[in-house]
Amino acid sequence: MANLSSDYDEMGSFSFTDFPEDVQLCILSFLSPSDIATFSCTSKRFVSLCRNDRKLWFTMCDRKWGSKTQIKNWGKGKITYRLLYKTLHQWENLIGFWRRSGSSTTSVTSPPLVFFEWGPDFLAGSRVSPSKNGTYDVFKSPFLWMTLSSAGQAMSFIDLDGRSELAGKFANLGESDLSDSDLIPIDLSFMGKNHFVIEENLAFPYPTSPERSKKGFRRSSSSANLLAEDGAAAVTDVSRVESGSPGSLPDRLMSEIYQHFANRTSPGGDRASRRQRRRERERLGKRKWEPEHFVKIVNCSPTPLRPLQGLWKGISEDLSMDFYLVVYDDIGGIACRKVGDSSERLSSYAPVFWTSNTSFLEAPFSVEEENLHDCRIHVQPLAANDIDELVPSIENKNISRILCVNSSYDLVLPDLAGSTPNPRNVEGRIWQYSNGTFGFGFLRDNFIIDLKHLARNGSIMDTVE
Repeated sequence: MANLSSDYDEMGSFSFTDFPEDVQLCILSFLSPSDIATFSCTSKRFVSLCRNDRKLWFTMCDRKWGSKTQIKNWGKGKITYRLLYKTLHQWENLIGFWRRSGSSTTSVTSPPLVFFEWGPDFLAGSRVSPSKNGTYDVFKSPFLWMTLSSAGQAMSFIDLDGRSELAGKFANLGESDLSDSDLIPIDLSFMGKNHFVIEENLAFPYPTSPERSKKGFRRSSSSANLLAEDGAAAVTDVSRVESGSPGSLPDRLMSEIYQHFANRTSPGGDRASRRQRRRERERLGKRKWEPEHFVKIVNCSPTPLRPLQGLWKGISEDLSMDFYLVVYDDIGGIACRKVGDSSERLSSYAPVFWTSNTSFLEAPFSVEEENLHDCRIHVQPLAANDIDELVPSIENKNISRILCVNSSYDLVLPDLAGSTPNPRNVEGRIWQYSNGTFGFGFLRDNFIIDLKHLARNGSIMDTVE
C-alpha cells in the first residue's frame, strides 16, 4: 500500500511536459485555434510545438475531419494544415441540406433542395429531387464543388449540366485545362450562419498547362477559345504571331485580324469561322449564371422531444413522390410544407398540415380512432424491388401515438378557419409508428401518406445519381 501511495503521489505531480509528445498533441488537438495561441504564450518550449504544422495542425485536422475526408490529399498535400483547418472549419457549416430562396433564374426545372457532403479532397453540393417513377428513389445531381489548389487558393465551381463524372477529376482542376470545360467559377459568400449566396467569379485566374501556354490559349469572360476544332489545321502555330506576355494572345482585335487572314488562306475557312462564332455564342450563353440564395434547413432529423421534425419523403395520392419539411415553431406548434419542384406553381414550398396543439393521443385508443386508421389505404409505390415496400409492414401498422392536425386550408385561408360547414374537410390525423416514422391523412380522404426518412446518418437514402 505504501508503494501504491508513493506511485500515486508521483503520478499526481506530473506536468504537461512529462507526457510524451504524441499524448501532448492528442490533448492539444481538442483545443480551438484561439486556445492554441493562448497556450503557446505560457512557455517558450510550447511555442515550437504549437507552430509545428505537420504534427499539431495535422492532428487537429485529422481528429475533426479525418473520418469524413482525406486530409493529406487536399491541395495535393502542398498546403499547410493550419490553412486547411481554417478553410474546413468555415466550410463545415455547409454540410447538410439547404433550400433555395426564390426561383431559379438559370433553369426553371432546377430543384430547390441542395445537399452538401464531404468528398476525398473537396466539398460537393448536389441538387436533390424526388423521383417521378412512383418509387422512393431520390435523384442526386452533383453541381457544385469546392476545394483548395496546391497554392492554397480556394476554388469553387458549378456545372449547370450536373455531370457526376467531374467529381473524380475535380482534385486536378487547379492545374488542368479549364478553357474547354463547362464549369463556371463562383464565389460562395456566407450571409450569416444560415444563409449563403453563390455568384459567378468573373475574375477567376484560370491556370494553364505548359502545353497550352506554348499554343497560346487564353480564357476570358468575353471570348471563348479562339481556335475552332474544325479550323485547327488552318492556324498551325499561334505562338509565332503572339505579342505581349509569353503564353497569351494579343488583344481581341489583333486576334480577329490574324484569324481573318489565316482563314482566307484555308479551304472552308469562312464556314469554320462561322461555326466557331456560333459555338462561342452558345458557350457564353450556357455560362450565364445569376446569383442564387440558399437558406439552411437547420433541423433535418427528428429528436426524442421533436419526433416529427425534419425532412421526409412520401408517395402522394397521385402516386408521385414528394419531399416534406416538418418544423416545430417557437410557440409549440407544428407545420408541414412540401419542398417541391419550383417549376410547378405554388408547389415549391406549399403548406400541407399544421397544428397548434402537440398533445398526442396515447394508447389505448378509442374505437372511433382505430376505425379512422383501419379504413384507410396506405399509399405505396407502384413498383418496388423490396416486397416489404409493396405492403405496409406489421411494424408500420403498429401505431404508438396519434396527433390531431388541420389541413392547409386554415393555414392558407385564415379567415375561413372554423367557418367551414364541414369540419371534416380540414381535420386530419398523424399516426406515429413504433419504428419512428409516421403517416398522415385527412378525414375527407380515404388514404394515408406514409413518410420515410429522406436521410440518415448524414447520407441520403435510396439515391440515384
